[in-house]
Amino acid sequence: MTETAEASPPLPVLVTGGAGYIGSHTCKLLARAGYVPVTYDNLSTGWAGAVKFGPLVQGDLLDRAALAATFAEYKPVAVLHFAALSQVGEATRDPGRYWRNNMTGTLNLIEAMLDVGCRDMVFSSTCATYGDQDGVILTETSAQHPLNAYGSSKRAIEEMLADFGVSHGLNSVIFRYFNVAGADPEAEIGEWHQPETHLIPAMIEAAAGAREALTIHGQDYQTPDGTCIRDYVHVIDLVAAHILGLDWLRAGRGSRVFNLGTGTGFSVAEVLARFPEATGQNVPYVFGPRREGDAAILVSGSRRAEEELGWRANHSTLDQMIADAWRWYQTGGYSG
Repeated sequence: MTETAEASPPLPVLVTGGAGYIGSHTCKLLARAGYVPVTYDNLSTGWAGAVKFGPLVQGDLLDRAALAATFAEYKPVAVLHFAALSQVGEATRDPGRYWRNNMTGTLNLIEAMLDVGCRDMVFSSTCATYGDQDGVILTETSAQHPLNAYGSSKRAIEEMLADFGVSHGLNSVIFRYFNVAGADPEAEIGEWHQPETHLIPAMIEAAAGAREALTIHGQDYQTPDGTCIRDYVHVIDLVAAHILGLDWLRAGRGSRVFNLGTGTGFSVAEVLARFPEATGQNVPYVFGPRREGDAAILVSGSRRAEEELGWRANHSTLDQMIADAWRWYQTGGYSG
């Protein structure tokens, strides 16, 4: 009689910011991939209702004791690090808060990892590290000139990861995101910020009457229609890259930086024009002043993630991103 080998238990992965928009979608995909996503989140901007696929530890990255206890209890094999403050305007007005939270919090996290021999991290960085480089197609080797403490703190964390790679063998996959949009096509989780500052959900609020009108920040940028141009990626495509990044690290392939964008930019006015076609709803809007620290054009020109990770942005059409976000909003979000 042949004995059947027992299946290996699911491996725990720590997800900082796992109660947030991108983190919660990643947790869903991690669970489907056979991992146990352990969310570590202070719930300052995340939602306990978004944590549906593994345990929640309510803790702050500035709390070294809480981090140490979490690593001791769950023994994660890797970390996916999303937790950060990320509002451009606030980062310009209050840089100290961003440096303290993003930079010091990440240093605490790295040291807690190394204390228990955990040496693989997938890090959520941003295209904001590139700053405003109009007319430049941004690749992983483009110069980095961030415009505010959000982008600067993310760039500094990238440098910190490289330093700990040399000194302690820390391996990292760094993803520089362009604009993330959309929601879980099954409407189980979604994008739910209070207050909402992202374009597509702000459009949805205006269309649904939850705000008087969408404010378009600036109409005098050096773009064809005067509004900012961004490269939009569906959140489902984005989080799929994180599973590939985790696989990359666990296969021992070492540290790498990847842009996550489609290579196609859309202006705010163009996204606004697509909204009625995707939802059947019109969006009332007004023009307001530029936001501090906003770049005019941010578009990825890199194919590295596609060529090396095998990543594809299969869901990243404006129609699907808008329609999926609209469907999620109609569920009532985490307050409904």
